[in-house]
Parts: sequence; C-alpha cells; structure tokens
Amino acid sequence: MITRENKARVNEFWETLYRRDLDHLSTFFTPAATYTDVATPADDLAVGPEQIVARLGLGIKKLEKYTHTPILMVGEGDTVVTEHIENWGWHTGETVSFGFVSIHELIDGQIDRWTDYWDLQTLLNSAPGWWIEEIASGYL
Repeated sequence: MITRENKARVNEFWETLYRRDLDHLSTFFTPAATYTDVATPADDLAVGPEQIVARLGLGIKKLEKYTHTPILMVGEGDTVVTEHIENWGWHTGETVSFGFVSIHELIDGQIDRWTDYWDLQTLLNSAPGWWIEEIASGYL
C-alpha cells in the first residue's frame, strides 16, 4: 500500500513540475529535503523546499518547451525510481531531449531526498550560451 501511495505522490509531483507550478511544487518536500543532480559538483545541493524550487526555477522558467516522457516507474516502500525523457526548448530555437533516472525517497508522503542522474554534456551541447551563463550564476 505504501509503495502504491508513494508512486501516486511522485506522479502528482511530476505533473506539477511539468506544469511549472512552482508555488505548489514546494508542498511536496519535507522541510529538510535535499535535491541534487549527480551530473553537477558534489557540493551543489539544494536543501529545503525554498532552495529546491529556486534551483528548479532557474533552469526551467525561461524554457519555451518543457515536457517529459515517462518510461518506467518502480517503487519499494518509501523509494520511487522514475526513468523518463525530458524535452526542453528555448525561444531561440534550440532543443534537447535527454534521459533521466530520478530517485525519490519519501517520508509520510513528502519527498525527503531527490537525486537525478543525467548526462550534463547532452544538455551543454544543446543549450544556448545565454541560458548556460544564467545557470552558472546560481539560484541564490
């Protein structure tokens, strides 16, 4: 039962994220939740809903296209793993589709740890220079 509920919660999270409803997105996280992309430096860790949403916003707010294609979701207890493809597009015409594996650990239906695995070079080879410069400036 817990696994099914957690998978449903993660599905709801994905729907909220790809709608870019950043205000509602913060409600999915515990106060001490962490989010990291394994492709970025080890100390690049967002802690707490405010930092997590700010980090996400930096990357996705200026995208013209932001969708995902779910491939597989598996869960065991409080852990849910999703394999999916993200499709990004910028107003300047650049596009990229790249694979992700996302791991969510939940506590009482709230995401406490989120780790994404993806290929940084795929993104950097496709993204416009102006966007990369904005990302490099950070989210805080």
